[in-house]
Amino acid sequence: MNPKVTLSAAGMACLVLASAAPSSVRAAEPTVAGYTYVKSLGGIDEYQLDSNGLTVLLAPDHSAPVVTFQVTYQVGSRNEVTGTTGATHILEHMMFKGSEGFNDPKGNSVKQFLERVGGQFNASTSVDRTNYFATIGRDNLEGYIAIEADRMRHLWLRETDRQSEMTVVRNEYERGKNDPDNVLMEEVTAAAYVALPYHHPTIGWKSDIEHVPIAKLHDFYDTFYWPNNATVTVVGDIDSAETLTLIKKYYGGYPHSPQPIPSMYTEEPAQTGARRIIIKRPGELGTVVIAHKVPNGRDADQPALEMLDAILSSGKNARFYRALVDKGLALSAGASTDLHRDLSLHTVYAALAPGATQAQAEKALLAEIDKVKTGGVTAEEVSRVKQQFIAADAYKRDGTAAIAGEINEWIAVGDWTLYVTFPQKVEQVTPADVQRVAKKYFDEDQSTTGWFVPAMQQAGKGS
Repeated sequence: MNPKVTLSAAGMACLVLASAAPSSVRAAEPTVAGYTYVKSLGGIDEYQLDSNGLTVLLAPDHSAPVVTFQVTYQVGSRNEVTGTTGATHILEHMMFKGSEGFNDPKGNSVKQFLERVGGQFNASTSVDRTNYFATIGRDNLEGYIAIEADRMRHLWLRETDRQSEMTVVRNEYERGKNDPDNVLMEEVTAAAYVALPYHHPTIGWKSDIEHVPIAKLHDFYDTFYWPNNATVTVVGDIDSAETLTLIKKYYGGYPHSPQPIPSMYTEEPAQTGARRIIIKRPGELGTVVIAHKVPNGRDADQPALEMLDAILSSGKNARFYRALVDKGLALSAGASTDLHRDLSLHTVYAALAPGATQAQAEKALLAEIDKVKTGGVTAEEVSRVKQQFIAADAYKRDGTAAIAGEINEWIAVGDWTLYVTFPQKVEQVTPADVQRVAKKYFDEDQSTTGWFVPAMQQAGKGS
């Protein structure tokens, strides 16, 4: 399922962030038995349910009578192995087929309930996490908590449902294979990561999608879907004490996982030279992608990389735009980092303009990176992209669902407090920081370069 939720203007609510410094004194800490208060930051309070280790994040905001309730499980495609690739995603689909207490025959399934009360819901799977969420009126919060809690441990996992959802997921897989740029990015990622399970796509390999036994999905569910591997996030028009009481009512009866949640201890070996791939298939225009592994999403260098990416690719004043788009080499060009719990992947790309070659575009991309490494960036450039970041970040926090979604991604990389502190760290980035990270990570011997060459072209043609 796609993690897209569109709210009407009436359904939007903005969370006003408090001071980003951790609260040393709580003005009104809810006293709810059975919880340990952990910390507060930026208007978000963290608690842990003592009976089973469930993490709870509360972000009260009374600007509109809506609430987004989200459960994030710390399991994604990084937890899969050969034979079960895509299991996390298929299991996400299966979570909507019903549970013991809430299902279609009873007329109270998650779909039926949320259609009846006018809520909006969805789920998504990524490399490091799976999340389930709904945005509802505040008076319907208990009903959704009950459903979400029931399917944490009482999910129906039936072979007939696996077969039907397998065809849905296989269709998603095949649609992705019809997009040459998607295929190129998958193969660049697979070449960049040798040992880490980021090597395989989140949707999985087709043969695993088609043949994974229902018993394997049971095992996966019984391994990872436990309170101590989950974070509940509630954003919106809530009373904190009442919300904690409801969460304990429906989740508190579950035990801690009977076995420790398996850790992912594989480390990526050092890369010993540049890697290259070429994808040839029908298409009209080519693409170039150059990838470098960078530290995990919690690393202190990520804000500087964020500003570097913006200088290279944000707007018509960006360096890639002037060097490639303005000069007719590319229709678009960009830079970004996929933030992961383990090694992340930084990419630059160019979608070729008619008549341009992959070699020309690659040369131009590398030339702009080299200019940053040797000549640095200006204070004016850094100031400009900081302002752009602030505006874009505010938009991403517009609405309870948007806020929960952003927090979800920081939970995935291992530290939800970066939702509050990352923008502050961006504000502190200097031109010297930007040049330093460019020098540190963009080494040709550590690169993985991919070309998509439409079938009628010849790889390597042009210069």
